[in-house]
Amino acid sequence: MTTLAKNKTREFSLGDEEEYPVVAADIIFQGAAVGENGAGYSRPLVAADPFQGFAIAQADNSTGGAGEVTVRVKSRGRIVLDIAGIAITANDRPAVYASDDDTFTLAAAGNSLIGYVSRWISAGTALVEFDAALVKAALQA
Repeated sequence: MTTLAKNKTREFSLGDEEEYPVVAADIIFQGAAVGENGAGYSRPLVAADPFQGFAIAQADNSTGGAGEVTVRVKSRGRIVLDIAGIAITANDRPAVYASDDDTFTLAAAGNSLIGYVSRWISAGTALVEFDAALVKAALQA
């Protein structure tokens, strides 16, 4: 193995952003929870999809084939979400799930794990800490 003998420029990307190919004939809107379909393409999250993050900008592939457009997602961070059934007792950090790209719940059955309550804000609203890589690891454990 050879060690560096001089400076080497490397290409880095922001640690909390990722880019994925989008399914054919679909639009992922800014702010949508993004999921991966069984073929490896991103789409507006559907219950039970592996969670990839939240769309940073709209990705319109409504007239394109699979992978012709990519979606940039924020793969980890904290986000304010409306969550069905959230109460002040949620400060014990319950898991948060998505049943589609804009519906969030504390109910696990058939839904996609996206993160954990970081802080209760008000009736029906909480700050959610999310990390797509850790969610994937948790589901594979």
